[in-house]
Amino acid sequence: MIKFILPLIVLLAAPFSLKAEEPISYQLSTHILDVSAGKPASGVTIKLYQQQDNGAWQEIASGITDTNGRIANFLPQNKDNSGVYKLSFATKDYFAQQNLRSIYPYVDVVFEINENTHYHIPLTMSANGYATYRGN
Repeated sequence: MIKFILPLIVLLAAPFSLKAEEPISYQLSTHILDVSAGKPASGVTIKLYQQQDNGAWQEIASGITDTNGRIANFLPQNKDNSGVYKLSFATKDYFAQQNLRSIYPYVDVVFEINENTHYHIPLTMSANGYATYRGN
């Protein structure tokens, strides 16, 4: 019996660590507020594009807004993300689900990242207008 317990004691006494993985940090987030309804716009598809050196747009990520109208995990902050980007908000289906016709089938917001800080690009909109700004 001792020969079975001894290896267990050695194993339990051996130094080990449970290193917690660091959470991924993201440089870009966005959200949509439907100002006509006074609530977040959930279920909206948003695509993120990066402008290439030749001027073409390359899709690099996409997501669907959560119940708070947010997507918080665009652009992992593990490299230099400097460049020109475009968020394309697919708004037509969102308003159609509310029996509204929007004059904007989608909204493209173009912006430039030139600092290693967080960028929050929200969209406030109704079926007939929108605004954007750099939030926090």
